[in-house]
Amino acid sequence: MFKTIAHCLAPLCALVLPAMASAQSFDQVVQAEVLPGWRNADGTHMAGVRITLNPGWKTYWRAPGDAGIPPQISWRGSRNVGDLAISWPTPDVFYENGMRSIGYSEDLVLPVKIAPIQAGKPVRLKAVLDIGVCREICVPQRLKIDGELAAPGARDARIVASIVDQPLSAEEAGVHQVTCTLTPSEDGIKLQAKIKMPRAGADEVAVIETANPEIWVAEGTTKRSGDTLVAETEMMHVSDASFLINRADLRFTVLSTGEAVDIHGCTG
Repeated sequence: MFKTIAHCLAPLCALVLPAMASAQSFDQVVQAEVLPGWRNADGTHMAGVRITLNPGWKTYWRAPGDAGIPPQISWRGSRNVGDLAISWPTPDVFYENGMRSIGYSEDLVLPVKIAPIQAGKPVRLKAVLDIGVCREICVPQRLKIDGELAAPGARDARIVASIVDQPLSAEEAGVHQVTCTLTPSEDGIKLQAKIKMPRAGADEVAVIETANPEIWVAEGTTKRSGDTLVAETEMMHVSDASFLINRADLRFTVLSTGEAVDIHGCTG
């Protein structure tokens, strides 16, 4: 799962920038900025983090695939920030050299919903973004952004578009049943998931995630059998430790040329 990082230009990868509302990588491949957004009627604040890449470059979704680099975001140093939730827009599936990755090309806006600790007070949003960007090579980048989110603010069409661009829920997509079979393997646990649902579109891919970041989920396979989508993969602990899988914590995202579907949990 770390094979892509091995191809990076490690000495040139990261640059620590001073705090600012927007930041640009040393090689001008990727830029990031805070979109201040607006205060909602319930007191929460909707902001955005915009990542802009040069033509031909891409960055990665929260579950990037074997050929991708997992993004990491630290909000340390933010002020008047209680609960914070990111909504990941529907990503694209990329294939290159026989490997699959999942992410975004050229432009990405991450909606960020914040519950201020002190209602009615300004919010300061600071973030350190450790992300991978790829073209012919994959290069980890570190960007620091810092912005004040004053109330009431103004609705931003870019944030709204990303809020709308979310996968359908299982109920919206007509998912009838999700069953999982777990069997021990030499290195971990094999998973077969059977998802009864209408076809989402051509080239369906099921991405499987666990709630434990120390469990690595292999790329796996996806195939259609009538009204059932069958996804198979293997899960291993990154430190070779023993582990358990809670079926309720499994998350399945079905991507296709048509709709995307977000499914939580399965039964035995």
